[in-house]
Amino acid sequence: MKVINIGENNTVLNTFIAEIRDARIQKDSMRFRANLERVGAVFAYEISKTLDYSVKDVNTPLGVATVSTYDTPLVVAAILRAGLPIQNGLLSQFDHAESAFLSTFRKTGKGDYFKVHADYCTCPSLEGKVLILADPMLATGASMESALQKLEEEGGEATHVHMVCPVASRYAVDQLLQRLDNRYTLWVAAIDEELTSHNYIIPGLGDAGDLAFGGKR
Repeated sequence: MKVINIGENNTVLNTFIAEIRDARIQKDSMRFRANLERVGAVFAYEISKTLDYSVKDVNTPLGVATVSTYDTPLVVAAILRAGLPIQNGLLSQFDHAESAFLSTFRKTGKGDYFKVHADYCTCPSLEGKVLILADPMLATGASMESALQKLEEEGGEATHVHMVCPVASRYAVDQLLQRLDNRYTLWVAAIDEELTSHNYIIPGLGDAGDLAFGGKR
């Protein structure tokens, strides 16, 4: 697996990441969602550099222009519900991409033990396509692995998988590096070193789903 941390560069992306982390700004859920969408658009631009391109003729009012555009068929997936704003940002750049959606949940046991299960999933065929999977946070990597397995069960094997997780823990990155091969690329904007015994990323940003869409019972 390849890990690309685009937050290491000084770009406007870091402003968006700073705002989604900021406890004061987080009180405005619309702004939180908008920032996640803008983060998704930035990641889409970076991922677009890895796709396959060919030169095409475009008829203008005055002649013919040649333009190199991408040919790679894409499926953009979101882990519900927190991944939806990032998915929207990705889709705002990849106009012709198909979409997939799935939910995951924790099944807890004694002490701090838990296992993540993927539940609902709707997915087009992934055969011969590139999959982009969005989730704002990567704490242990368990949700991501469960989601990838479920998507593959439903849609088949993609030619490549890009995982877009703006904030990740060092633990999760290390876990996925051990388990995923070179068919996978992890895109992040920040890697936080601390993960608590309850699997909260520190400093992290809190519960992205609640911040974007409100609390739950």
